[in-house]
Amino acid sequence: MTAVTTTAPARSTAGRRNPDRPVWDEPLTAVGQSAKGLTLGIVALLILVPLYCVVLTSISTPHAINKAGGLVLVPDGITFEAYRTMLSGGPVRRSLMITLGVTLVGTAISMAVSVLCAYGLSRARSLGHRFLLLILVVTMFVSGGLIPTFLVVSELGGYGKYWALILPSAVSVFNILVLRSFYSTTAAELIDAARMDGAGEWRILWSVVLPTSRAVNAVITLFSAVGYWNTFFSVMLYMPAESEKWPLQYVLYQYVNLGMNMPGQVNSGYGVEGHAQTAPLSLQMAVVVLTLLPITVAFPFLQKHFAEGMLTGAIKG
Repeated sequence: MTAVTTTAPARSTAGRRNPDRPVWDEPLTAVGQSAKGLTLGIVALLILVPLYCVVLTSISTPHAINKAGGLVLVPDGITFEAYRTMLSGGPVRRSLMITLGVTLVGTAISMAVSVLCAYGLSRARSLGHRFLLLILVVTMFVSGGLIPTFLVVSELGGYGKYWALILPSAVSVFNILVLRSFYSTTAAELIDAARMDGAGEWRILWSVVLPTSRAVNAVITLFSAVGYWNTFFSVMLYMPAESEKWPLQYVLYQYVNLGMNMPGQVNSGYGVEGHAQTAPLSLQMAVVVLTLLPITVAFPFLQKHFAEGMLTGAIKG
């Protein structure tokens, strides 16, 4: 007697989720892919259209600005007179030099302090590192406040001085913790090998730790530079009346928000044809572009380090 075996028909798995794969790893459906592309397109337009209007208005003629009644959406006469007027001298060029100086010096000081502090706290055998780490973390939640900070800086002679824009913000606990988290995971074999070769702590930091943590160092440098480049509130506190010492961001605030006149612009309206080569709105947008340009140019070069440095520094340790 021959046994008859039957084979159950194979079930189709098309359209069903694989239970062994996380939900976020599943391929998108056609609807999901379309929704994703539409959402990204809308977000890109929301970012790019205002930038386009600002840049186009900064290079538009007074006629085009008058015709548009404000920000220009359609090109109608291009001129770079606003940039020539802005950079030919006067407060904008002076404030740009001040901002560059504050950014370079402040970033250098902030990175030196952050790197040294983070490396010391990352060494388990360093003296009092747990207590110092606790003190730093507490300052993230409890601070002296604005008035005590102002009084301390003023009593130390910082009112009206450039160092008041640099030193009070030179120490960022967040940046130190991110650096410490990364430095503490540096391969122990590398450090031990360096010590066997007679290297001290300074040599280990310079030749071992820093070269193996370029990504997180680049990210923290970008954070510090952006913070100093955008210095604004400190100027209001420590040098509100000294216009010759204002950095670029505060000049932008004065000219765009408060409507102060710049050299080469008319006193009212968008621009009067025949009475001024540049319109006030064109000059204001040129200052905005000048403010955004350096960070916009620098960011793509550091972008490849951003995700790696930030996420790795936060997850490790």
